Amino acid sequence: MTELQIGYAAMLEQFAPAEAVALSSYAEEHGFTGVMAADHFQPWVPAQGQSSFVWSVLASIAERTKGDFGPGVTAPTFRWHPAMVAQASATLASMYPGRHWLGLGSGEALNEHIVGGYWPEAPERINRMFEAIEIISKLFAGSIAGKDVKHSGQFFKLESTRLWTMPEVAPEILVATAGPVTAKRAGRLADGLITVGAPLEKISMLFGKFDDGAREAGKDPSIMPKVLQLHMSWAETDEEAMTNALHEWPNGGMKFPKGDIRSPFEFEQMAKLVRPEDFEGRMIISADPDEHRKYIQKFVDLGFDRIYLHNVGRNQKQWIDVFGASVLPKLVR
Repeated sequence: MTELQIGYAAMLEQFAPAEAVALSSYAEEHGFTGVMAADHFQPWVPAQGQSSFVWSVLASIAERTKGDFGPGVTAPTFRWHPAMVAQASATLASMYPGRHWLGLGSGEALNEHIVGGYWPEAPERINRMFEAIEIISKLFAGSIAGKDVKHSGQFFKLESTRLWTMPEVAPEILVATAGPVTAKRAGRLADGLITVGAPLEKISMLFGKFDDGAREAGKDPSIMPKVLQLHMSWAETDEEAMTNALHEWPNGGMKFPKGDIRSPFEFEQMAKLVRPEDFEGRMIISADPDEHRKYIQKFVDLGFDRIYLHNVGRNQKQWIDVFGASVLPKLVR
């Protein structure tokens, strides 16, 4: 069993790049072990205020820290051709050996519609993602072997090429999944799984499907990373914690699929309908660090290897101080 790692989620939708880098470094100084950085072209709501280019920020984070890092998550399918994502990832892994992982997802219209292409329904988005993973995996394996690769599929073409800058060991490919079919395919085709906080029974089901897919591919699921991004709101009072959630992260209280919504301003209108009770069962909101510890521990007990924490408020340094001293040391495997 791998050692538990608790990392910092750098939300580039909320913080300007230099601030996000400084906070990532500060978090590591206070016991956080790595960084998951958001890949957004737009914030969820205008109040969040930012959306910097994740690959530039990741390089700067890597220079300022010593732990693992990666995008949580990149869609290698609409804004990007998979080969470009593979090149970006391989370059970071070459610069910082053994530290970089590649988090991939099927995308959201909020970020991907900007190139003006057709926005398909979820099943096609998922199929595109897995074909992209096939291309990225081909490029990683072929480039390590010193060979060109090519691809001609339903959604993408790749003419004969390789990644001329490639580390000796390819970055882990971690796939964001929230459903059973995607989880099983991820087990077959990827190196690990990423998900967000959800009811424990649902996550347990995802783990089972992921493990089934891994075994079908002849892999040992017990050594494949299972990664969680966990949103929460902590502040000095419960009232302040709730205010932060409603203002900074109302999308956490939206009980409907958000993948087809195109504009932060549309989300802003929907946010007016979010009430405090809408966060129940979706995100912990409390001024008590021990309540947060107990909540995180439930996911540790379920079997996650790495958990990246996101406090939704602007009170990042205060939160890092408190959690570094009172929460992280008490989490046990």
